[in-house]
Amino acid sequence: MTGPAGEDREPATERVYVPDFLTELFRNPLDPGYAEAAARPRPTGGVGWSARLVSVVVLVALGFLFAVAYRQTVAEEPGRSQARAGLVEQINQRQQQSDELTTRADELRDEVTRLRGLALSGSDAARLRELEAGTGVGRVRGDGVVVRLADPPENPNAVTGGDGANGPDRVIYSDLQRVANGLWGVGAEAVAINGQRLTATSTIRSAGDAILVDFRPVTGPYEVSAIGGRDLRQRFEDSTTAALMRRVADTTGISFGVRTARELTLPAAAEPRLRYARPPVSPGPSPTAADERTSPESSDARTSPSPSGGGR
Repeated sequence: MTGPAGEDREPATERVYVPDFLTELFRNPLDPGYAEAAARPRPTGGVGWSARLVSVVVLVALGFLFAVAYRQTVAEEPGRSQARAGLVEQINQRQQQSDELTTRADELRDEVTRLRGLALSGSDAARLRELEAGTGVGRVRGDGVVVRLADPPENPNAVTGGDGANGPDRVIYSDLQRVANGLWGVGAEAVAINGQRLTATSTIRSAGDAILVDFRPVTGPYEVSAIGGRDLRQRFEDSTTAALMRRVADTTGISFGVRTARELTLPAAAEPRLRYARPPVSPGPSPTAADERTSPESSDARTSPSPSGGGR
């Protein structure tokens, strides 16, 4: 193009205003490739019907399996309930038999004590009663304390919906061990847990969620009874065990209390199974075969005449 002065000029280009990236993104949010794929017509042939048929067959098979499993579970439920009821009945019967045998054993023990007291002199009987009280195989009576431990109230867990008392914030076997050892440490003469007398060979352990004292289960609330004089409570209250149990109670929410008991009676423990160590018997040197051949006894035995008087 020639200007007024005869000079060549470049043609004027038209300026195009392109929108910014965000405006273009909101105007066309779908990628062109995806837009083209979405605009394609879907096939209406046998492929679609085949996929639908497979889906229907799979759903029908799953429904049939679920129905069979449900019916089998419902059919086996009476048998499981009956087996469970039978086991519960057997446990109750064995527990009743065990209680009856324990009562009978206590009666026989009292009878043996009475007869033994009649057979022994006064000093010997008193000495024997003292030894029985110290070892736990004799019934004792006196002033003492009762330490009570109980699980916290059953508050449902806000997250799981379960019972909060079944978690770690409950009375465990080590709490009973700590209290029993603390009572022994402050001068208790006899200790029992829920009526189970403790001896020098007693055990306090756990089996799952159950607490066993000498292999017998105990349930809460737990009462640790001890005999040891009128000032036993004050000595236990001032001990480090009581201070520790108070902190545990404040932290976990379990119940911990100590009260004085007058004329407290603790039953006798079961007869302990005593085990003795015996020295091994050292056998003497056995005679060798050469000694047997050359010993006079063996030679006489071979050359002596028979009892009937015959011989060679």
